[in-house]
Amino acid sequence: MAAVPFDQLEGDIWYNGEFMPWKDAKLHVLTHGLHYASAVFEGERAYEGRVFKLEEHTNRLHESGKILGFDIPYSTDEINAVTVELLKRQNLTDAYIRPLAWRGSEMMGVSAQKNRINVAIAAWAWPSYFDPEQRLKGIRLDIAEYRRPDPRTAPSRSKAAGLYMICTLSKHAAEAKGYADALMFDWRDQVAEATGANVFFIKDGAIHTPTPDCFLDGITRRTVIDLARKRGIEIIERVILPEEMAGFEQCFLTGTAAEVTPVSEIGPYTFEVGEITRNLMNDYDLLVRGKFNIAAAE
Repeated sequence: MAAVPFDQLEGDIWYNGEFMPWKDAKLHVLTHGLHYASAVFEGERAYEGRVFKLEEHTNRLHESGKILGFDIPYSTDEINAVTVELLKRQNLTDAYIRPLAWRGSEMMGVSAQKNRINVAIAAWAWPSYFDPEQRLKGIRLDIAEYRRPDPRTAPSRSKAAGLYMICTLSKHAAEAKGYADALMFDWRDQVAEATGANVFFIKDGAIHTPTPDCFLDGITRRTVIDLARKRGIEIIERVILPEEMAGFEQCFLTGTAAEVTPVSEIGPYTFEVGEITRNLMNDYDLLVRGKFNIAAAE
């Protein structure tokens, strides 16, 4: 049975200050955000009716807008409140939430200083980002052709729509070859991240992860680092060169959609799904559902 297209789902979407039927949440073809990628967004998950780290996500949405040169016309408190209300209207407990802010259609051209800043929030049921069976065994990653850009050439601290163009191209290319995703290097040919998730490696009981100087320091990334430290695991943030992957024992990805996902293969490099990875998967699952107990993790 074919999946229902996203523009045909049922329910409500919050759009510029009001709830409206899902099918009525539309924008014009000459919207600046569509043509020039002047849009920012968040990806959030709700577990058992509670949005995990909602405040942090909403604050980052505001900061992303400022980096792109616009102010989002709704406060953090307003956006948080309507997000909670939207979950209730959609009758969802476990869900994915997508807030989005973009420049409208008042002006068309590179310059659009006076365009309205539109804001919408949608929520829908969405299970595991990767195939659940494949995820437990560890997903396979291709190595992407495209590189994360020098931050002098792109607003890399913003969760901006335009930054994901090369991610889509890289993920499509990987899937065409039978991989689940792709690992991206940066413009210096250093390990950066996957197409929508941060990457971690494990060696001799310590966790190594790239310094996020040209890609997002993800909310889930920071959460998992905190969980690892609670277990007494050393975290080393540093430059990681591609050839170092041959010496790592385990690898996993983190992200709101990906959660904690083990990796079994990146190009020619292979990894085991080991105890540290499994423990962090379990700790994260307990944490997002409000059941994490540090004593149980020790």
